[in-house]
Amino acid sequence: MPDEQEAWLGIDLGTQSVRALAVTADGTVAGRGTAPLGGRRDAERHEQDPGDWWEAVCAAARQAVGEARGPRIGGLAVCGTSGTVLLTDLAGRPLSPGLMYDDRRASAQAARARATGLAVQDTWALPKAMWLVAEYGGLPDAPARAHAHLRVARPTRFRLAHQPDVIVARLTGEPPPADSSHALKTGYDLEHDSWPHPALAELGLPDGLLPDVVRPGTRLGEVCPAAAEATGIPAGTPVVAGMTDGCAAQIASGALRPGSWNSVLGTTLVLKGASGTPVHDPTGVVYNHRAPDGTWLPGGASSVGAGVLTAAFAGADPAVMDERAAAHEPSGAVAYPLVSPGERFPFHAPQAVALVLGEPEDDADLWAALLQGVAFTERLCLDYLHHLGAPLDGPLTFTGGAARSRYWNQLRADILGRPARVPAQTEPALGMAALAAHGVGARLGLADVAERMVRVRTVVEPRPDRTALFAEPYARLVDELHARGWLPSPVAAHAHARLTRDTADS
Repeated sequence: MPDEQEAWLGIDLGTQSVRALAVTADGTVAGRGTAPLGGRRDAERHEQDPGDWWEAVCAAARQAVGEARGPRIGGLAVCGTSGTVLLTDLAGRPLSPGLMYDDRRASAQAARARATGLAVQDTWALPKAMWLVAEYGGLPDAPARAHAHLRVARPTRFRLAHQPDVIVARLTGEPPPADSSHALKTGYDLEHDSWPHPALAELGLPDGLLPDVVRPGTRLGEVCPAAAEATGIPAGTPVVAGMTDGCAAQIASGALRPGSWNSVLGTTLVLKGASGTPVHDPTGVVYNHRAPDGTWLPGGASSVGAGVLTAAFAGADPAVMDERAAAHEPSGAVAYPLVSPGERFPFHAPQAVALVLGEPEDDADLWAALLQGVAFTERLCLDYLHHLGAPLDGPLTFTGGAARSRYWNQLRADILGRPARVPAQTEPALGMAALAAHGVGARLGLADVAERMVRVRTVVEPRPDRTALFAEPYARLVDELHARGWLPSPVAAHAHARLTRDTADS
């Protein structure tokens, strides 16, 4: 069991910043730190400099450890953005920029991978690995020539690394194995705990490119003296294998018992749950991570989300708009609020675009339509999971930036027709602190450790009359998505059947 006098350090490598939290076993945040990150975007490309990751980790860790003066740091874990990869030399030093999680330059390679039977998406790490090998493997001097700002020497051999691997290498002084969570989108087979070497060789990935893989929570080493001086983390602090930022947020929500789900609503919408067995989806829309104890963490990421509010109402006060939107339940329009073209969950439709059915009477009605449209999509995601046979009988948790809106939380609970928990602290760094506490000799399971650290702020109960009120616009959206050829007929029929059941119960 974690020592009450210890704090556990979680480090989250985000898109715009690195965040670090030092958290005690009862969930008290003893110290926190943050440091900004920048990047380079050009059309479908999105890169960051790995050196910037380390500098930001040093700054954020120093702040967090400096504030946590009482308890000692018992261990740490690092999470990163899922699908972010780069090439390193054999010592773990970066040889290429980091190709970020949403970088789409390798869509042609993704199509080749799918042709071999691998269920991958365009932004996954595997097609990026193929692109990196083609770009750098065939041109030994390419990193020095094309990315001179990284000050790298011409490599003779190289390996693929995931974003946290670079940081762990700096912390421990040696290149680590990858954790299976980050390796998933590089093609790692979680059911057989192995790389699919024949398929990867067919795609042109050379021997020795891919790292060894371990389960999350595995001890990887200790903070070395040089890293201790740079970060303020005491030398000898255990470092354990982390998970992706989405899984880290799931741990921070406490949604780790089979049947429980975490709905993360930020710029886009992500649902992650827990299951005793993998949830198989032949379309690849839903994929499964694996927890340290061997249970499964199925989920998917939609392109619908709160980002549409910023795009449509730049500079608006969300609290004021929420208050005005309350007069439009339901809205006079039905929205499918995609943040960007193409949908990934609850269906795969690269051709999908945002739409608004009907004419909102004013800005408040449009705001209401967007809020409701996100909640309708969230309901459709749950309907699709139910269609696949995923267990949904556990608690639902709302996290992400949108969970700060009390109005939206209530609206979502009403449309979903089920209660939702809202934790007080849901940062991915908290999830990594819990994983570190579990990994460093804890006798408790990860779910037990997380539940001790997670503090539920409130529980939002649905109002049955409102669930019935939103039935017609939800059905209208389902029919429109089906009519456009995006939503498969069996899924649309299943959504209607569940809607009929829920409205009859209300």
